[in-house]
Amino acid sequence: MKKILVLTGLILAGASAFSQSILTAAAFFQTVSAEYSKISDYEATVDIKAAKQNMEGKVSFKRPDLLRIDFTKPDDQVICFNGDMLTIYLPGSAAILNQSVQGTGGNAGANLATPQGLSLMSRYYSVSYEVGQDPVPIDEGSSEKVIKLVLSRRNTTEAFRFIYLDIIPESKLIRRIEAVTPQGEKFQFDFSNYVINQGISDQRFIYDPPTSANNYNNFLFTEQ
Repeated sequence: MKKILVLTGLILAGASAFSQSILTAAAFFQTVSAEYSKISDYEATVDIKAAKQNMEGKVSFKRPDLLRIDFTKPDDQVICFNGDMLTIYLPGSAAILNQSVQGTGGNAGANLATPQGLSLMSRYYSVSYEVGQDPVPIDEGSSEKVIKLVLSRRNTTEAFRFIYLDIIPESKLIRRIEAVTPQGEKFQFDFSNYVINQGISDQRFIYDPPTSANNYNNFLFTEQ
């Protein structure tokens, strides 16, 4: 009987240690959210792939909801959200698109990599590991390793059916976002070269587009 009790104790102790080493996907996602809650502003290089188009630029974010992307590809294209107005400058078309926006940031995909975006994701999506809790190569054959999460929408009203997040293990910053619509369209955002909490001025988010471009106001329409 004494041997059985000792063996049982060892098994229970081992099981307890094993359970303590497991971090659920939801708990890990909360550590990412906690890290982003410490961020007052950041800048990063962003590469965007959407509809067979590749775009590159620099994204700037400042709490609570200021967002700007200055593109180098297409050259000189700008997306800027100052908290009230979304402005998109399309140099190829010599067009300035303006839209009064409530409750959202300037670019839906890039805006996911913010404290507000993460809060919304945790509310409207269920979180699981895509592979497991250990870091894996970001792409097949890559030496760069990330922790991969997959978020599945809780109801059909959300714009994206799945959101895949690749998280940098050491910093808990988002390395890649891949958002998939119900129609199967994919939008991929790769973030690199983060600079955190450098005290970005609000002036950064005041965009003065070329006066020679044509203005188009309220270009987004919502069915009532």
